[in-house]
Amino acid sequence: MTEPGASPEDPWVKASPVGLFVESTRKGSVVSRANSIGSTSASSVPNTDDEDSDYHQEAYKESYKDRRRRAHTQAEQKRRDAIKRGYDDLQTIVPTCQQQDFSIGSQKLSKAIVLQKTIDYIQFLHKEKKKQEEEVSTLRKDVTALKIMKVNYEQIVKAHQDNPHEGEDQVSDQVKFNVFQGIMDSLFQSFNASISVASFQELSACVFSWIEEHCKPQTLREIVIGVLHQLKNQLY
Repeated sequence: MTEPGASPEDPWVKASPVGLFVESTRKGSVVSRANSIGSTSASSVPNTDDEDSDYHQEAYKESYKDRRRRAHTQAEQKRRDAIKRGYDDLQTIVPTCQQQDFSIGSQKLSKAIVLQKTIDYIQFLHKEKKKQEEEVSTLRKDVTALKIMKVNYEQIVKAHQDNPHEGEDQVSDQVKFNVFQGIMDSLFQSFNASISVASFQELSACVFSWIEEHCKPQTLREIVIGVLHQLKNQLY
């Protein structure tokens, strides 16, 4: 018990059990109030670190979207530029695209017209290529026939040089005429079967076609050999 007139701050009071209990209770109350004040102050202060993190993340997201949108726009522009250059090159390369089309006047050719003219020109080139290949094949055949005739003439000359007295007996003009007649008869048969006389234009066209078909070196050689064999059998 505290004596009357004694202060709680007196040493003997603190040393007593009652004094120790009072002191402990007082200190606990002070610590509790301090903790309460600290928590209240901490909760009232805004959390700036979290807000800064959210702001930076949002800015990063917006920046990423902008970059993707900008990259997509640039890629699309490159694609359109490449297509435009392709159509411009076609109009430069294809001759029919450079010719004036009176149906559209001075308007710029549309992409559909450029593509159609390009397709037509490619088909034309394919036909010309096939025609040239056929002409080359015909010329090769003619060259082969001329080479065969050259070899035959060389053999005739060589045979005459080896036997200079062979064939000294001259043939008559009748035999020469018979050779010519045999050649002409054979040619006339094919000429008569191939030529049309319905008009002069058809006659002209048929004549040239007949010459190209039946007057080739190889064909004439075969005709002459056949006529000579026939006359040789008749003479000997």
